[in-house]
Amino acid sequence: MNDHKRVARVFVDVPSQQTDRPFDYEVPTAMRDEVEVGSRVRVPFGPRKLLGYVVAFAPVSDAPRLKPILEVLDLVPPLTPELVSLARWVAQQYLCPVITALHAMVPAVLKGRYQRICRVHPDFAEEDLLPEHERELIRQLREKGEMSPEQALKLPRVSRFLLRRMAADKRIIIEERAGDRVTRKTVIWVGAAKTSEVLRREAKALPAQARRQKEVLQYVADHPDPIPLAQLLTETGAVHATVKRLAEKGLLTWEEREEYRDPFGGRSFERTEPLPLTPEQHQAYDAIAEPLKRREPRTVLLHGVTGSGKTEIYLQAITETLNKGRQAIVLVPEISLTPQMVRRFKGRFGDDVAVLHSGLSDGERYDEWRKIRSGEVRVAIGARSAVFAPFENIGLIIIDEEHESSYKQEEQPKYHARLVASKRIEAHGAVLVLGTATPSVESYYQARTGKLEWVTLNQRVHGRPFPQVDVVDMRNELRGGNRSIFSRPLKQALMECVDRGEQAVLFLNRRGYSTFVLCRDCGKTVECPHCDISLTYHRTNRTLRCHYCGHAEPVPQTCPSCGSSHIRYFGTGTQRVEEELARQLPGLRVIRMDVDTTNRKGAHERLLTAFGEGKADVLLGTQMIAKGLDFPKVTLVGVIAADTMLHLPDYRAAERTFQLLTQVSGRAGRHERPGRVVVQTYTPEHYSIQMAARYETEPFYIQECRLRKQHRYPPYCGLFTILLSHTDKGAVMQAGMRTVRGLQPYMPEGAEILGPVPAPIPRIKDRYRLQVMIKVPPHTDEWNGLTEKLRSLSFLLGDDELRVSIDREGI
Repeated sequence: MNDHKRVARVFVDVPSQQTDRPFDYEVPTAMRDEVEVGSRVRVPFGPRKLLGYVVAFAPVSDAPRLKPILEVLDLVPPLTPELVSLARWVAQQYLCPVITALHAMVPAVLKGRYQRICRVHPDFAEEDLLPEHERELIRQLREKGEMSPEQALKLPRVSRFLLRRMAADKRIIIEERAGDRVTRKTVIWVGAAKTSEVLRREAKALPAQARRQKEVLQYVADHPDPIPLAQLLTETGAVHATVKRLAEKGLLTWEEREEYRDPFGGRSFERTEPLPLTPEQHQAYDAIAEPLKRREPRTVLLHGVTGSGKTEIYLQAITETLNKGRQAIVLVPEISLTPQMVRRFKGRFGDDVAVLHSGLSDGERYDEWRKIRSGEVRVAIGARSAVFAPFENIGLIIIDEEHESSYKQEEQPKYHARLVASKRIEAHGAVLVLGTATPSVESYYQARTGKLEWVTLNQRVHGRPFPQVDVVDMRNELRGGNRSIFSRPLKQALMECVDRGEQAVLFLNRRGYSTFVLCRDCGKTVECPHCDISLTYHRTNRTLRCHYCGHAEPVPQTCPSCGSSHIRYFGTGTQRVEEELARQLPGLRVIRMDVDTTNRKGAHERLLTAFGEGKADVLLGTQMIAKGLDFPKVTLVGVIAADTMLHLPDYRAAERTFQLLTQVSGRAGRHERPGRVVVQTYTPEHYSIQMAARYETEPFYIQECRLRKQHRYPPYCGLFTILLSHTDKGAVMQAGMRTVRGLQPYMPEGAEILGPVPAPIPRIKDRYRLQVMIKVPPHTDEWNGLTEKLRSLSFLLGDDELRVSIDREGI
């Protein structure tokens, strides 16, 4: 009887320093076969009943009697023992509570949600002596089993005071219950319980007024096989109660069946066959397949130019993985990549693929996750969090476009999917493939120093040439009298492209109409009252919006600072570009893709499908269209403003500009027709723009590494960034000074501490923000004392209003 499972170690759902350790609970005898490492359980914790995760079993202790586990919440533990161990590593690595890391690994529907419920106290039986309104409450509770306090308060003369008093008198119990947001989807199926002859006879015997019952029985007699209730109601025009009544009479069967919510239900995917590999592709495939056969953990950087056929290598490597009886995870950077990706993977592997991304509903995402957990599928494709897919025999993890910043989580736990994947392949003896045309500087450095295997693909498939890149200096356009958003070369190229019946992609890294609204008299911009950032003008509803806190206000007619009417829109957003296209090139069909046009479910796929079918001449969009898209008729790519990211206060600004220009250039001329790229910029001399235009990848990385080493940035150092925020400016300044003083004694040799200084955006949502940066020597164990101090930092500052966020990079 699983005697070793008598004591379970449980992390409870309270993310604080005091509770960031496992607590021991007794496992009741009846539950010992159900409770496993990774199980979600409900446990008593002080006066509350909380959700927790079992992380281990402990020897029976001599301590006083332990509290028992109250309930096991899942038939199959949502987490595998390997994921539980990984959560503890993530918590240590990214300085967060273990419960936060555990929650990051399960779908949203399984994260702690606490619902207050009222029920009759089991020892109470004397309701006859109660006043009428209390008796009615007890009667309803006995009938329903339980109800929320909100439902109870709707009953006559029931107040919060009454509920508290009845709980104190042990007539009712009010408790918090840990539950799930979305349960499994069940569908009712109805069929014939008797022969068709019997059903027809029963239909005839019904009175004339039971017309709907007659029709239902007649329909089922003609179609005796079970069908979903919804379909039966549609076919006959009957209502739920009519069919239920016939089932209660024993004439019809009534069966609840669980069904997966399939986000691709009703869609068929054309089967594809493996393509012959070029010698270069074969070399890359062998570099993945060899360690896969030997079950040895290996990281391969697949550095292939845009259009070099990396996806076909992924597909064939996954086939090899599945043939070995193992499982594969494929990470793609963001939602816009999944429609085409899904088509490619479903076309090759059919129903063996589960898709996890933010565009799914909670229920769909949960069902896709359950297919992975139950072993019904062997391939998982998704964005960042799919790295935690609960497979038990991983052979291959692929991270496509590995340089993408979206692989780094912005809230706790602030993990990087690349590092988590590296940890998982160690546990499984698997291969990690980092695929990209523009590696992150860190991956390039590791490849150069021999820490990972480096495979390059320098040729496009079928030897197609790279598009010609023209860099246009917008200062010269301005001097020549062109004040338009479009340079003359880009406008000319657009007209020629459309005249040839081809398509163009226009890229701009800003949504909205204008970047800011400025007064030409006093020079002030209209700023968000809650954040230190200018508001963005949105033309469709004539509002100014803050893209940080969501504040919106109508456009002022006069300047709020000086009262002048000389208030104008400046900068360029996607809405404005769309309008300008319509004005300068009338008749041009444009599809705009940005956060505003793709916030509805399925919008990405709908817009991209329309463009792929030739229903538009131009695809205009933000970063989401820069990579992964492959359309045969696209021969022109225009970059409206290449330097929007170049001047941000971020040591990666040049790297990201180079990557983005290289990626967006790769959207042109991927098939038979040659491509052209026009890059508009006010800083054409910057090395990242020059080198991207000339496809000088190696020289760019050498130059970038030289600058990083000179200024001590990753990969030449480890970097901790501490962000403190408070509603009081003085309090956050004091906390910043206290933080620096408290950390000084723990600084390892060769480390430096910078700050406190105001964050790049000094105020967001009425909270003042301060930043402290710590640079430490790379690859040493000397800063372990520093990480422990940082981990406890947010609990030592002693102010409820103060929030502390710590990030680490390059370590």
